[in-house]
Amino acid sequence: MNNVFGIRHEDKYALERRVAITPAHLENLVKKEGLKAFVQASPKRVFTDDQYINAGAEVVDDLGNCDVIFGVKEMPISFFEKNKTYIFFSHVIKGQPYNMPMLKHMMDYGVNLIDYEKVEDEMGRRLIFFGRFAGLAGMINSLWSLGMRYEKLGIDTPFKTLKQSHKYASLEDAKKAISWVGMKIAENGLPKEITPLTFGVTGYGNVSKGAQEILNLLPIMEISPEQLLKLQEQDNLPDNVVYKTVFMEKDLSVHKETPENFELQNYYQHPEEYVSAFEKYIPHISCLMNCMYWDDRYPRIVTKSYLKELYKDGNPKLTVIGDVTCDPDGSIECTHKGTEIEDPVFVYNPATGEPESGFEGNGVLVMAVDILPSELPKEASEAFSNALNPYLKNIVTCDYTQQFEALALPAPIKRAMILHKGKLTPDYEYIEEYL
Repeated sequence: MNNVFGIRHEDKYALERRVAITPAHLENLVKKEGLKAFVQASPKRVFTDDQYINAGAEVVDDLGNCDVIFGVKEMPISFFEKNKTYIFFSHVIKGQPYNMPMLKHMMDYGVNLIDYEKVEDEMGRRLIFFGRFAGLAGMINSLWSLGMRYEKLGIDTPFKTLKQSHKYASLEDAKKAISWVGMKIAENGLPKEITPLTFGVTGYGNVSKGAQEILNLLPIMEISPEQLLKLQEQDNLPDNVVYKTVFMEKDLSVHKETPENFELQNYYQHPEEYVSAFEKYIPHISCLMNCMYWDDRYPRIVTKSYLKELYKDGNPKLTVIGDVTCDPDGSIECTHKGTEIEDPVFVYNPATGEPESGFEGNGVLVMAVDILPSELPKEASEAFSNALNPYLKNIVTCDYTQQFEALALPAPIKRAMILHKGKLTPDYEYIEEYL
């Protein structure tokens, strides 16, 4: 039985500070379960080397002694060793081209790969995720971006007092700052040139819930997509509230042949039969928060050609897109790449089709940070480790030399095993075509 595991230092991004297992949970594994832990030294991890040493781990430069290794983001090809077990977000289940060389190398090395993204219950609901924290940080960043962008456009708002998520000492501090902005809006109202201030949120999962948790700290009035279309026509709208509209699949797309009938299961099974219905809402939205699942079978909701049309007569209402979904050239077509925490926003110019880093320029400002949960590293890591904790002992002590069917793993973990001894497991054999 294996009883040794390792925690890897994250090196994909300079400001990636999250960890999958906190010192508190590691201490339980070492002192109560009798496992041995090695933690790769890290100068930036949100929990320090000393905290792990105090929890009973040995801090080392490399994890050569470990057969089971936990990480968060993708690992470099040079890191993998033959026949070992790796647990991380591999981003291969959509056949992502940029990670196929990594997957092929792992197959050649006969390793086992467990992907957190696919740890699901019998209903296909994810059990271990950072999604809520992506939504939380994404909304904080987008409100900050809105204030900065309005200031560049000569419009003074209380949003300008906000900071980027990672510059707050804690999530609680960020929430206090946003609650203060909400109080100022309620007391003093917003400038006439930006009212009614409207937020559109796509999706209703964990990411969307996190975004709305922050947005609801403002004086919110929730309205339906139909009400949003008629909002501008109303007289004497109060200037001391902001409006929120949540968009579901039926609001985003329509069937090509029968636009009046939307069937959700048909949409999931035959997305190629649908086209976007979202464009009619875009001129009515000040800040669009994109928080939905998307892959390239589905229609885009914001295209470059539409933005070119929208911006041809100057600045429309749409000022900021918080693209938490962050699929390059995806549902928001002008998101050309995921941005980094150190350089989080760009202005996309629809006339030239070019992005310009920062808050200045003509067009729409896009916030598309690729690792948003790492802007709230402590709270995100604690919640993630809490969810992972019940499975840790089984993952570490499993005998991976056995046949796949015989592996003594909890069902949600087994469902998340993409590679076993270098071979794609039955649920993931479809990835072969992307290799």
